[in-house]
Amino acid sequence: MNVIEALASRYSARAFLPRPVARQTVERILEVASRAPSGANTQPWQVAVASGDSLARLLAAIEQAYRDGEAQAMDYRYYPSRWEEPFKGRRVECGMLLYGALGIDREDRERRREQWIANYRAFGAPTVIFFLMRRGLESGSYMDMGMFIQSVMLAARGEGLATCPQAALAEYPGIVREALGFDDDHLVLCGVAIGHEDPDAPVNGYRTPRAPVSGFARFLD
Repeated sequence: MNVIEALASRYSARAFLPRPVARQTVERILEVASRAPSGANTQPWQVAVASGDSLARLLAAIEQAYRDGEAQAMDYRYYPSRWEEPFKGRRVECGMLLYGALGIDREDRERRREQWIANYRAFGAPTVIFFLMRRGLESGSYMDMGMFIQSVMLAARGEGLATCPQAALAEYPGIVREALGFDDDHLVLCGVAIGHEDPDAPVNGYRTPRAPVSGFARFLD
């Protein structure tokens, strides 16, 4: 699989098979992804790979915190406080496609809530890669982290694996830091579920649309 094919076939899988991912495979993915660019070669990324009982305990703690109504307090603000177009419309469409694929009615709040909680189970993925970086780094390092995370997902495609980047797994950063052995000097950015996609799961059968190049690019001659 070349890079173009990896980019074209990558999507956020939301149902995984219980088939484990070998540690050596994850190590290869991280090694090649570490070639991602970063300002002045700072390489701000820190990673923790969780699987097995360690992952099960961590995900259970996050889910329980949500069910208990504990306030979510991410280390950074992911979404805008006020939604404007075209972003608002894209967000709504994304949700409609997801719940439509699952056959969940707009008014079925209980099923919608349970589907949201599936985030905290990493959609059944056998492995989650958590991404962290040191506090005190500036916006440029967030750009570096984005390029690194995308590199991880593309490398995973090269290994025949599916992924799902999840900011939801950073909603309770204190729980994540404690479970992974990081101190408060580290920001929890996200987790990426990684594994073998379940090809029979309806939720894996839809794709979110993308704006055409003409909708976001200017060419100046």
